[in-house]
Amino acid sequence: MEPALPAGFVNASRAFVAAAADLVTGVQRRFVGPANMRSARDNAWAATLEDRARNEARAELTREVAALVARRSSRRRLAKTR
Repeated sequence: MEPALPAGFVNASRAFVAAAADLVTGVQRRFVGPANMRSARDNAWAATLEDRARNEARAELTREVAALVARRSSRRRLAKTR
């Protein structure tokens, strides 16, 4: 027979993590108020908005670089024809 120590340790660890999570949640609720508690859905939506903003900034930079390259190559073509 195997000792019950590993299962007891796992259960104690789970209980400790659950108690710590409850404590953190309680402290957060007290500081920000129940109406301002962020949920997983709130966090996911914020991450989605950040991704959209980052992608838009990347696309804008790509457009600006493409415009600079196009201007530079058109100046070179113009200089060669003179």
